[in-house]
Amino acid sequence: MANPVFSRAEAFQPRGNPYGQPAYAGQGYQSQYGMSGRSGNEWDSLPNGSSPQEQHAERAMTFDDVLGRTGLVLLIIAAIGAASFTLIGPKTVASGPALVVGSIAAFITAMVVSTRRTVPVGGVIFYCICEGLVLGSLSAIFEATYPGIVVQAVLGTFAAAGVTLAAYKFFNIQVTPRFRQIIVISTFGFALAMLVNLVLTLCGINIGVASFGPIGILCSAVGVVLAAMNLVVDFDYAEQGVRNQAPASEAWRAAFGIAVTMVWLYTEILRILSYFRSE
Repeated sequence: MANPVFSRAEAFQPRGNPYGQPAYAGQGYQSQYGMSGRSGNEWDSLPNGSSPQEQHAERAMTFDDVLGRTGLVLLIIAAIGAASFTLIGPKTVASGPALVVGSIAAFITAMVVSTRRTVPVGGVIFYCICEGLVLGSLSAIFEATYPGIVVQAVLGTFAAAGVTLAAYKFFNIQVTPRFRQIIVISTFGFALAMLVNLVLTLCGINIGVASFGPIGILCSAVGVVLAAMNLVVDFDYAEQGVRNQAPASEAWRAAFGIAVTMVWLYTEILRILSYFRSE
């Protein structure tokens, strides 16, 4: 259950620079883009001493690119979410269908985008629209039962993400293969438990995993921690992409991957807050 947006992308893998060694230090692309490096003064007759391909080569991605694209993606999700939160509302017949249709569309879009070699920006934007619809509808339903919970969840999500990013940067958290493996296995186990609980719930069996009570609160807390730890892994993937000098367009993939985890973090915080608000 590693974030498929990153785990399937060569540019973010910690095994050297897949785009050439180095890609943007006067050597040119040497990878799947079909650009060869220079030898001697072979290209000295060209402007700036670069090959024809190099003149059109895309610049390297920076962490600022990732932050900027991530901010834009989250802004779109928030804007669509706010609109659906206001217009759909929890008491209309459109709330349920919007939640279901949006969830299916967002899942399919996420799978398609994560498997594409070249990042489809349109697909990322469409995912944001679908996810905004889902989160807006879900938030409206929770807000009707627990007034004020959405603001608390939004603040809690960005606070958790901010603290996670600060801890990752300032405490120099090392994402080792062992750490990544633990997070992947734990996330897979958590997802499997949620799936089993869903099936049992549909069969009329409630084991307390997704309801108010000690088990439900514990499971939700585990979900919040796992989402935060997955953010750490996502940040590391993004930094690896920067070290690999991946193309600037890959910043969209990084932003998409981080947004997927942020959405999960928000839903878990929303859920655990609802448990504490239950009487």
